[in-house]
Amino acid sequence: MQIRNIAIIAHVDHGKTTLVDQMLRQAGAFRANQQVDERVMDSNPLEKERGITILAKNTAVSWGGVKINIVDTPGHADFGGEVERVLRMVDGVLILVDAAEGPMPQTRFVTRKALALGHQPIVAINKIDRQDAEPMRVHDEVLSLFLDLDATEAQLDCPFLYTISRQGVATADLAVPGTSLDPLFQTILDTVPPPSGDPAAPFQMLISTLDFSSFLGRIAIGKIERGQIRVGDQVALLPLGEPGLVSESEGIDRARVTKLFTFDGLNRVEVQEAGAGEIVALAGFEGIEIGKTLAAIETPERLEGIAVEEPTISVDFIVNNSPFAGREGKFVTSRQLRDRLFKELERNVALRVEPTDSPDTHAVSGRGELHLGILMETMRREGYEFQVSRPRVILHEGPAGERLEPYEELTIDVPEEYMGVVMEKLGPRRTEMIEMRNPGQGMVRLTFKIPARGLFGYRSEFLTDTRGTGIMNHRFLAYGPWAGPMAGRKRGVLVADRETPVVGFALNNLQERAQLFVSPGEQVYEGMIVGENSRPGDMDVNVGKEKKLTNMRTTASDENIQLETPRDITLEYALEYIEEDELIEVTPENIRLRKRQLLAHERKKAQRAANRVADAS
Repeated sequence: MQIRNIAIIAHVDHGKTTLVDQMLRQAGAFRANQQVDERVMDSNPLEKERGITILAKNTAVSWGGVKINIVDTPGHADFGGEVERVLRMVDGVLILVDAAEGPMPQTRFVTRKALALGHQPIVAINKIDRQDAEPMRVHDEVLSLFLDLDATEAQLDCPFLYTISRQGVATADLAVPGTSLDPLFQTILDTVPPPSGDPAAPFQMLISTLDFSSFLGRIAIGKIERGQIRVGDQVALLPLGEPGLVSESEGIDRARVTKLFTFDGLNRVEVQEAGAGEIVALAGFEGIEIGKTLAAIETPERLEGIAVEEPTISVDFIVNNSPFAGREGKFVTSRQLRDRLFKELERNVALRVEPTDSPDTHAVSGRGELHLGILMETMRREGYEFQVSRPRVILHEGPAGERLEPYEELTIDVPEEYMGVVMEKLGPRRTEMIEMRNPGQGMVRLTFKIPARGLFGYRSEFLTDTRGTGIMNHRFLAYGPWAGPMAGRKRGVLVADRETPVVGFALNNLQERAQLFVSPGEQVYEGMIVGENSRPGDMDVNVGKEKKLTNMRTTASDENIQLETPRDITLEYALEYIEEDELIEVTPENIRLRKRQLLAHERKKAQRAANRVADAS
């Protein structure tokens, strides 16, 4: 059977996973009467909740006697590590672009990676049924993007299709409405080259993805670069390093292939042998890692590893030491936390975990707040309990010894009436405007260069300022000179001064001068943050204060207490909100904010010490 390997890349919410659904349906991957969920490739519970692709996943369909292996990739730059490792498995890419929004920052990020690897692109301009769709403008913008990314002449001469992924139709000519995805399948067969590996050469395969089975153990997934593999063959697992032949002294592990799978639709199909160009899953190996090479025993030749860009944001994962520690989680010790973080490194190639001076603290670095937030949410659902510090940027040292920090390209789509407030708020965050465009429909697109730490805490402000109508996206741009100090949160917080259940009477007195984070009946402890003050400076409060009893018992003596809805604290909001002297307590049941120093007199002592250091400098 002939093979084509293709990755589908797009910005968040441009219809990529919906298109894969329709490709599976029209290629006959499902029975006619089979009930299938929407966005069937988003199988992770977090992906279904958030409506985004987080993990790269592969599937396969057969069309016209050709097997098409499809890799569905994440659309958010924070998960760029997922994209970088799977692009090595494919020979072409389908770039999906919204017919109204055009190429967005994440599209640019992934397209640059694909073009640099020499993959031949196919461009699908999607959602041409939108009222504000301008497919010809987007066509020109995509070509401009290719020119900016130094595409070759062959890559620039790529085919363009116009699609509506929800309806499952594609056409090469806007004047001729599409009726199915047949033009897309035919374009894939005509444009994407078949795998170039020699089936008669010695076996060689790069591990691009890992999976785990409770019956088979670790499973290595990747594309066979050359040769053939059969169940029962003995294979060499080569250590990480430079490409080329590996000597015995470097440490070669040998193991036998116990199970061999290929992909068909959403299922893994057990086979006895597979050849060059096929994407397979192998079982029978212990020490497998992403980026290692599997090769024939007689020719232990290593492939080039997977290059992943360095992380830019770091947080501390700390063992939970609050008064409520151990009440809600199953895994609470430092050893359990450490083992879970290092286990994550096996699959999450863009993550870094480093021990610190304290055995209870680990510095975890990733691509962005969303990348780290997904890890925290996943661990929380698994029953882990821990604390997290405020995110900080990872600094580099320049050639002349100067301090460099990461900068992001921030793209904002906002109605014209909110443009002024957006620019006013971004000014103190050390932004520099790169471009301003007015594509019509009353919207303005603003592009800024901004230090990564300038984005901390801005998303919630932005949504409030634009009444939820604005859209912001950002991607890593480059390291640049240190931009100087930035103002932090303008308001203080309310801090509980004792361990107590929350009482409605106390909250009623506080809500006039604060935004509350807790509800009556919740348990709080000393040092826990229970609300946001309406002015600068923190305030210690007693949220368990009850109404004093009197000897006058009349209907007029009781108040009708009406409390405002407390602010919903999510992980993303908490990461943006907290300051250096605060922590997030993450448990399977709750997300709480707290001060690092729980006792009021210790906080005052720490503040005096910080003031002395500031005065001395």
